[in-house]
Amino acid sequence: MPPTPRPLRKLGFLTIGLFDEADPRRGHESTLEIIELGERLGFDSAWLRHRHLQYGISSPVAVMAAASQRTSRIELGTAVIPLGWENPLRLAEDLATVDLLSGGRVNPGVSVGPPMHYDQVKGALYPDTADVEDFSYERVRRLLDLVRGKPATDFSGVEGFEVFSDRVQPHSPGLGRRLWYGGGSLGSARWAGEHGMNFLTSSVVKAEAAQGPYDFAEIQLSHIRAFRAAHPDGEDARVSQGLVVIPTDSASPEQRARYEEYAAQRTPRTESPQGPARLMFAPDIVGTSEQIAERLHAHSAFREIDEVAFALPFTFGHEDYVQILTDMATRLGPALGWRPAA
Repeated sequence: MPPTPRPLRKLGFLTIGLFDEADPRRGHESTLEIIELGERLGFDSAWLRHRHLQYGISSPVAVMAAASQRTSRIELGTAVIPLGWENPLRLAEDLATVDLLSGGRVNPGVSVGPPMHYDQVKGALYPDTADVEDFSYERVRRLLDLVRGKPATDFSGVEGFEVFSDRVQPHSPGLGRRLWYGGGSLGSARWAGEHGMNFLTSSVVKAEAAQGPYDFAEIQLSHIRAFRAAHPDGEDARVSQGLVVIPTDSASPEQRARYEEYAAQRTPRTESPQGPARLMFAPDIVGTSEQIAERLHAHSAFREIDEVAFALPFTFGHEDYVQILTDMATRLGPALGWRPAA
């Protein structure tokens, strides 16, 4: 373990963008207002979760496009786009378009695997090809190649009055260096490093060892080190950590009680591996910024990263997010060695 943690260089936040089915526009507006607030507070990045057939953001690329026109500096990311729902070529076109509109601020995070509840949705998603779709890392590799400008076809040139390119257009030259893989296993960490991606590690990891004891921070640390060992940039390879932290410095007594109850309800799942996938969940950290900073400085994985995208709790209201983000930027970030962007 290093004697002291790295000073926090980039502070970001992650939101699911919940909305009411009866008024979805208000929920999306709330998300955009939170991103605008994040920029005013000096956050380096805002990240969007991705939900299909639920009451959260189903099209983060579209929301990033809207946010890019209401902000000028803050980076915009996805954590993560599940590629099982996507055509890599079409996604590459959309990402490059939004990246250019934003002035090069898009940080797409992706993951692989079959879509959630695949047996129930495959008839609507892939009615003709459900049994032959490839949900492996190959789907990420295809996206990487297309975003980075490798040919998508063997045809280019002029046909009649139309001009054709053999690679995805528009092409955004810097986007290929800003692709992230969201992984929770040693294998995904190594794969991301070997393919020159950045690495998103969240509040969920896999307990791959057959026997415990299981320590979330140590498992996460092993992933970070495996990623950097495999990456061409070594120790300089970018890793972002996405724990749930809830500062209460300026919270009302009612808010504090609600935040503590939320964390308490989620604590039992952090005590042992969960389900067939043996998932380990990090405890939510609730308290003053001083208390949270103390716990993070003792967190072995946090000590080796210098970027975070702290996850906002799913079910809180707009004013709660305003309070939490304000405390993060004005109190917690500085306590972790971070300085707000100009």
